[in-house]
Amino acid sequence: MTGTQQTGLQYEMTSLTHPGRVREHNEDAVAFDVPAQLAVLADGMGGYAAGEVASGMATAQVCARIARLKADYPAVSALDLSTELRNAIRQANVEILRTARANPQFSGMGATLVAAAFTGNVAVIAHAGDSRAYLFRQNQLRLLTRDHSALQEQIDMGLILPSEAARMGGKNLVTRALGVDSQLEPDIAMHPMLAGDRLLLCSDGLNDMLSDDAIAAVLRRHAGQVVAAARQLVDDANAAGGRDNISVIMVTVRAAT
Repeated sequence: MTGTQQTGLQYEMTSLTHPGRVREHNEDAVAFDVPAQLAVLADGMGGYAAGEVASGMATAQVCARIARLKADYPAVSALDLSTELRNAIRQANVEILRTARANPQFSGMGATLVAAAFTGNVAVIAHAGDSRAYLFRQNQLRLLTRDHSALQEQIDMGLILPSEAARMGGKNLVTRALGVDSQLEPDIAMHPMLAGDRLLLCSDGLNDMLSDDAIAAVLRRHAGQVVAAARQLVDDANAAGGRDNISVIMVTVRAAT
């Protein structure tokens, strides 16, 4: 799935999702809306089928709300876009909680989420949980989000080193996600974009299997080949074990022609 939208900068988007090698069902959801300049990725939780419902609701509702905003205000400011993205995620959280209460088969469902919305030369990044956003600029990879997880909290408190966390393996508990707390607060940040940048959104099925250095190596090796890079990332995560669903959205930033 690919698309292009021209503004002050041109944003090209490609997504790929795979169930991995262990799980029979894919509970990740990816979506992007090129005219609205928005990409959303969600990683469902809550068991067979329920997690898929939560992640699907999250991506669809956030996309719909931001698309309405962009249709009404094509030149929306980064600050207003930040506010609307926060409200969209909060509303999706409320709807997931409501659906879970009304349907016992969906009890306990939830989703982590990361979204990137663009206006002019600014990317507004929102996330809740351990789905991530990376910026690849001038052949260097930088993590733009901080995981909402028990493991990250231990790192922040100095109880373990990042290098030790990378070797621990296994899944750690998320401390923030849609469908868990009615008062969810996503983290929101604004980042200036430059022509030549690449933005990577991913579920933890990618970064649990591949180190940041390994991800960066793939992006360097496939410079200018975004679809091939996305496929290689998923293939490498599967080759490393594929213990979870693997999803990526790649956004390439170009000067508008």
